[in-house]
Amino acid sequence: MRSAMCCLLVCVSLLAAVSVETAQDPPLPDQQQFMAQARKRLQPDEMRQSGYVYLETRRELKLDATGKTTREEVSVFESYPALPNERRWLRLIRKNGAPVPESELAKQDRERQNKVMAYVRERERNPAKAASADAKKAEAERRELEQSIDEALRVYDFKMLGRERIGGHDTIVLGFTPKPVSRPQTRDGRIMRHFAGKAWVSESEYELVRLEAEALDTVNFGLGLFARVHKGSKASFERRKVNGEEWLPASVSYQGSARVALFKVLRVGGTSEYSDYRKFGVATETTVKPPK
Repeated sequence: MRSAMCCLLVCVSLLAAVSVETAQDPPLPDQQQFMAQARKRLQPDEMRQSGYVYLETRRELKLDATGKTTREEVSVFESYPALPNERRWLRLIRKNGAPVPESELAKQDRERQNKVMAYVRERERNPAKAASADAKKAEAERRELEQSIDEALRVYDFKMLGRERIGGHDTIVLGFTPKPVSRPQTRDGRIMRHFAGKAWVSESEYELVRLEAEALDTVNFGLGLFARVHKGSKASFERRKVNGEEWLPASVSYQGSARVALFKVLRVGGTSEYSDYRKFGVATETTVKPPK
């Protein structure tokens, strides 16, 4: 009887082990193939957002030595697609909780309208030249993107760490650290090697969903020592899928310290949150519902 009970317990244990094994997640995908697919989806956010108008809520923080906030400024912008060779037009509508006066909104609108009309007149004078300039700009942006991707692959070691679910999407978590020896060929590449972090990539759509990075040591920006970002400074970035169509930025955050103009050390933090995405067209209204 005791022998039969022992056999039964062994059988139950084996069945339980098989059950646990089958309940585990499937193996991670082949890293090389997965990253090749993800590379095809890489695209600058400026390009992704070019067909949309949205709200940007920007919080800028000044911090003390312990990381406590000493001052906060909150600005809300309506963000509109840019004219060629310009950044997006940001229409300030709220500052620190107060709406921008109508007179100031009207001034912003007049300045923008004048700039747009000048651009339209220039294109009408020489449409062939404008089309050629647009094509050259698009090609330059394509080459720049390819160069940045090549630099990242040249600078970093990537390693699959597992799976994580974010916003209803299954993602593959990738860790990235600078290679002990690398030869970056661009300024961006030389900056990259001072950072490490993690990237979360949609397993089914190969889209970058989240990115977190931290400075491993002090990084010089600009000319010589005129701007330095210190070791431990952090930044994160997150996208979400909008209307089941496009993966667009949802938030950016940063926190750390920097030395500016040799002497002044700034401890700063902040976020930018993007919301109320709408397709942009000629008939798009010039107002977007502001956040409460």
